[in-house]
Amino acid sequence: MTALLLSAFGASGAESFPPVSELPLRPETPDPLVMVDGTPVTSKKEWFEKRRPELKALFQHYMYGWFPPPVKVTGKTTYTDRNFFDGKATLKLATISLGKAPAPQVHLLMVIPNRRNKPAPVFLGMNFSGNHTLVADPKVPVTAAWMLPELPHVVDNHATEAGRGQEADTWALEQSIDRGYAVATYYCGDVELDKTNAGGGVREMIHVPRAPDDWGTIAAWAWGMQRVMDYLARDRDIDSKRIALVGHSRLGKAALLAGAFDERAALVIPLQAGCGGTAPSRGRTGESVKQINTRFPEWFCGVFKQFNDQPERLPFDQDCLIALCAPRPVLLGAAVEDTWANPSGAFEMLQAAGGAYRLTGAEGLAAQTMPGTNQVIDSNLGFFIRPGKHSMTRGDWKVFLDFADKHL
Repeated sequence: MTALLLSAFGASGAESFPPVSELPLRPETPDPLVMVDGTPVTSKKEWFEKRRPELKALFQHYMYGWFPPPVKVTGKTTYTDRNFFDGKATLKLATISLGKAPAPQVHLLMVIPNRRNKPAPVFLGMNFSGNHTLVADPKVPVTAAWMLPELPHVVDNHATEAGRGQEADTWALEQSIDRGYAVATYYCGDVELDKTNAGGGVREMIHVPRAPDDWGTIAAWAWGMQRVMDYLARDRDIDSKRIALVGHSRLGKAALLAGAFDERAALVIPLQAGCGGTAPSRGRTGESVKQINTRFPEWFCGVFKQFNDQPERLPFDQDCLIALCAPRPVLLGAAVEDTWANPSGAFEMLQAAGGAYRLTGAEGLAAQTMPGTNQVIDSNLGFFIRPGKHSMTRGDWKVFLDFADKHL
């Protein structure tokens, strides 16, 4: 099986993978350090040359779908304010084209600290409701793209001026500036809309899914984050060696996938990413594979739906996705009332990923049991849980910044 998988790297090829019905049942969490044919991985060289490519192929075929090759990105700055936050920061707006016209365009909002003597480290992440909801500045346009109707201040599936600045605490941009970090963010729908049969995004204009293992929305979002990293790598204000990917919920799934597959991400923070992200597919708490595939059929590839009633046939679990980030730091966050995202299962995935970290010369998770509320395990694989529900808060960002101070 391993040889067949290796022959499939770089392109969709369903014939190179065993059908789901022929995969063995594995009730236990698959070990990142064991090849699919049962061969143990015993060296750093074997991890990077054999097991890591094998896992990337497995995740693409059976779960997220195959990424298309990168495209050339071009961008232009459309607005600059060097006196943002009373002169502490520069606000930059940029339009990034993902390929040749008429390619999708990402509208990037960047806030960069002015008080520095070198390029700034940056948190890169997607937002749910548009850049205009993060700041009060009227120069930031109201996002024009389609939006989920349940979002605040959305009328007829479109954002309104009433939403301006309403998510300021969710991102707490000034707090990051005060700590010396830049933040770059954009509306997730710039890359791919969060809806079934969406049009106008990268899955229509870059690569139309046709095969059962072609990419779903999560992979499209992750691929888009990688293209924005391409753009940031050319920005002289940004330290391209210190890019931290961050995302909440479904956007946390995408951030983890992007970071796992792209070693340019120096640190990854998927907050409350749940099933399909940081929680185990084999979990018995919170959302299941069947539930997520039923509610959000566009998020994952068609093959993943074949695991709805038998997730134990998956030849991996989310510990393997975290392990793909090794030896780079990963911080998982949870909330006490957010049982749907399975906090204890996410903690178990961190524990199970630790072997790959130690094999690559890095620290794993420095704890055997979950921390108490408002306590942080800040080892290279980190974890914290706070009171409250499924959300991203100013307090979460305080933990992100402390973790980045230590590991970036």
